[in-house]
Amino acid sequence: MKYGFVLPRGDARTAADYAFAAEKAGWDGFFVWEPVWGIDAWVALTAAAMRTERIRLGTMLTPVSRMRPWKLASETATLDNLSNGRVILAVGLGAIDTGFEEFGEVTDRKTRAELLDEGLDVLTGLWQGQPFNYQGKHYKIKETKFFVPPPPVQKPRIPIWVVGAWPRMKSMRRVLRCDGLLPAKMDKQGKFETHTPEDIRVMKAWIEENRTLDTPFDIVVEGTTPGDDPEKSAAEVKKWAEAGATWWLEAMWEQPEMPVVQKRIDQGPPRI
Repeated sequence: MKYGFVLPRGDARTAADYAFAAEKAGWDGFFVWEPVWGIDAWVALTAAAMRTERIRLGTMLTPVSRMRPWKLASETATLDNLSNGRVILAVGLGAIDTGFEEFGEVTDRKTRAELLDEGLDVLTGLWQGQPFNYQGKHYKIKETKFFVPPPPVQKPRIPIWVVGAWPRMKSMRRVLRCDGLLPAKMDKQGKFETHTPEDIRVMKAWIEENRTLDTPFDIVVEGTTPGDDPEKSAAEVKKWAEAGATWWLEAMWEQPEMPVVQKRIDQGPPRI
């Protein structure tokens, strides 16, 4: 099991300082959210990269439907080179109540799913190098041979974690193309439900049966643990690890007091 910390808020300097503290405290990953309008995730992660040497760096998460995939490919590859291969890209449809409508972004779920799928095609294609061309419903790219940037350090690519909504097969088939699962669960009416360790077991078994890629694969769960009670924290994480999770993300999304966030970072990960 690896352990990541999600920064709930803060500017790029805060991200750099807290990532430094997280690496010192033994966390394996440091993640920031990517807003429609707000502190730029990739600038914040770049600042974090300059203060750290080991810790993995990523978003939680990037809504690809509102990104220009060639810009995202540039940002991720640039940061992967700067950090010597420490980037993780977490993607999904995103939460439309975070400003999608206000800024004229696509809100239709089907269209956002199409943009996500094509965006991943473009992203991974550009990472592989030039020349590259693409003909999709939403994106059409002609071959480019100018200003060719260096590819990512990581091979065969930067790991991509993607939201998989069980048991929606279209969503889960997208997971098979990627390198990690951010699990979600939907009822028959399309509403999200709280997933359990047993759900993780079922999803893991389905992925193992259907995934054909031979690259490493992660299952990522998030929550909160009491840093002042290591035994209780370990017990919470252990049930997910036994179900098949490989990453635990400490995500204090609702915590407004940054000194409390700093304290939890310094207490270190909830190791089993």
